[in-house]
Amino acid sequence: MNTFGWLVKREYWEHKGGFYWAPIWVSGIMLLITVLGIVAAEVFASGIHVKGGIPWEMIAERLNAGDSVNAGMGLDVAYVALVGLLCIVLFFVLFFYLLGALYDDRRDRSVLFWKSLPVSDTSTVLSKLAAAVLLAPLIAFLVATAAYVVLLLLVGLWAMLHGINPLPAIGASHTLGLFWRLLLTIPLDALIALPTAGWLLFWSAYARSKPFLWAVLVPLFAFIANSWIGLMGLPHLDKDFMVREVIARLLFGIMPGWWLDDMHGGRHLLQEGMNNNELLVSAFNPSQAYAILATPGVWIGAVAGVALIAASIWLRRTRIETAT
Repeated sequence: MNTFGWLVKREYWEHKGGFYWAPIWVSGIMLLITVLGIVAAEVFASGIHVKGGIPWEMIAERLNAGDSVNAGMGLDVAYVALVGLLCIVLFFVLFFYLLGALYDDRRDRSVLFWKSLPVSDTSTVLSKLAAAVLLAPLIAFLVATAAYVVLLLLVGLWAMLHGINPLPAIGASHTLGLFWRLLLTIPLDALIALPTAGWLLFWSAYARSKPFLWAVLVPLFAFIANSWIGLMGLPHLDKDFMVREVIARLLFGIMPGWWLDDMHGGRHLLQEGMNNNELLVSAFNPSQAYAILATPGVWIGAVAGVALIAASIWLRRTRIETAT
């Protein structure tokens, strides 16, 4: 277990730029834009007009009207928006991390060094998997939470400059509740990410060159072939099934909160949450979120992901060459 822990730490230190600094820089940029927006609004006395997913107009209006409940709702939306923004960043980080996780060691021949150590290929591959589906999302979530705390301070300072007490609005928000709800979704995200993680690791271990093209073009060619078969009147898979359950699961499943699209219409969650705070908060209730485990597609995908990860371990053991 101690060896496995050090392997995960190795992944963190080797990819600290993506795992740690990318969320910090993106959060910092968002907060900087927020500060500049507040300054500009004060200079031109035209109200708050900061975009980017944070409902500043709503928060400002509710605070000015003394409506702490709805202002707290705006803060909840801001928290989820910050987390969602870092989820998008995390998707790109993890996509390319998993594609290079096993390929890069073969390309620079460092795989020979790691194989000389008393560390099994199974532990090596699983440590990379754990770093991708557990460690990186946890770091991004904590960074988003820290950014939200800074955002609360900005809200408080801005409100107090206008003689408004921000504490009722902050007290009316569900910061602690959302924190625990969002934290408890990380294991669920990890389970649902298995097909994508396994798919990317497989091509990272298999491809002699350009694993990105293999990982992306194979499902796309499968979709095109399935469409041609359908045009010829032969038995084929439904196009919507191919898009949602094959291409999307293989390429986009590492996006945290992917399950929201199936259960709540995730693309519209923030928009509806602006007017329905109960929907926003309840969407992340563990009892509701984990209800998706009752659907067979989750477990079929998990089994496929485990099979792909097992194939990646075998390839890690047998294949060390690349085309370069």
